[in-house]
Amino acid sequence: MRPFSQVDVFTNEPWLGNPVAVVHQADGLSEDQMQAVARWTNLSETTFLLSPTDPAADYRLRIFTPAGELPFAGHPTLGSARAWLDAGGSPATPGRLVQECAAGLVTVRDDARGLAFAAPPLVRSGPVDQATLAQVATALGLPEGSLVAAEWVDNGPGWLGLLLDGADTVLALTPDLRGLGTVEVGVIGRYAAADAERVGADYEVRAICPSLGMGEDPVTGSLNAGLAQWLIGSGRAEPAYTVSQGTVLGRRGRVRVVAEGGEIWVGGDTVPCILGRVAL
Repeated sequence: MRPFSQVDVFTNEPWLGNPVAVVHQADGLSEDQMQAVARWTNLSETTFLLSPTDPAADYRLRIFTPAGELPFAGHPTLGSARAWLDAGGSPATPGRLVQECAAGLVTVRDDARGLAFAAPPLVRSGPVDQATLAQVATALGLPEGSLVAAEWVDNGPGWLGLLLDGADTVLALTPDLRGLGTVEVGVIGRYAAADAERVGADYEVRAICPSLGMGEDPVTGSLNAGLAQWLIGSGRAEPAYTVSQGTVLGRRGRVRVVAEGGEIWVGGDTVPCILGRVAL
């Protein structure tokens, strides 16, 4: 029996964010066992906390969707960091956790603002070819003239980012998952000032990800990290903003993004919801 946690991420209200299942003390488990657990939990991601192999890391993390392993993902990073701390983990540097994962070392800061991770380098960036863009526009049913800009913002899962003309357009999309094929798409649109005050967020984001074993992810750290690197880096977005995500799925995710100290930090609240043990 191994310790097990389930943490709701990017919310301060249980059951309204994006949950991640965390298996502690996972050394000795095979990849097949990890994948079987991820299929069984049927969450967007299930993670496994292991002893680090890099002396600079506090712990090592493996991240699985129901369909396969990811080199990096954002909400599992924050949820697993919370689970590790709550289980008695003590980072080498107070207030600064170093996570080892397939994408490399990821820094997570822990301060009065909560947990936030430093956006990892993009593995693919730059313009999107016209054929892919046409396929995605058709599959999403984008209204004529609603696409402002597009860019690859891939930090592991394969994200293609689309900036749309407003939050209302983002919320109204009815994606054709078959039409997207294997393209993982993130869409973002700004709220009008009056709506931003009401919602408590500057932008609405949706993550449409058919090939990751889900149709739409409720709240997505890796996507928001990639979007921020693109939009803040190009001057299209301010250096600090808040994202609403999960609205169409009945969630109230909130993601805090800030450019600070030469890094893009992506953070949010984390709420432990389930603690127990798992037979593995």
